[in-house]
Amino acid sequence: MELAGDKLMQELRDVVAAAEELLAAAGSDNAERLKEIRDRAEVALRGARERLEGAGEEVEDRVRKHPFAALGIAAGVGLIVGILLSRK
Repeated sequence: MELAGDKLMQELRDVVAAAEELLAAAGSDNAERLKEIRDRAEVALRGARERLEGAGEEVEDRVRKHPFAALGIAAGVGLIVGILLSRK
């Protein structure tokens, strides 16, 4: 799971990098370079979307196999978020 998370983070970094290049190139007059960058961004985004869908299915399977553990984790996260939000 950790290896998949690392790959997903790298793909998301690629999407962000391609988007930054796209924004930088938007001001230039080079239409061919702009199209190339946009195509790269679309490919990276598609890959990240596929990974996210796969990760969602894996999380759902784990929650179905271990519902009480998932409930405990959700309660713990909720408690921590509640404590952090109530602090002034």
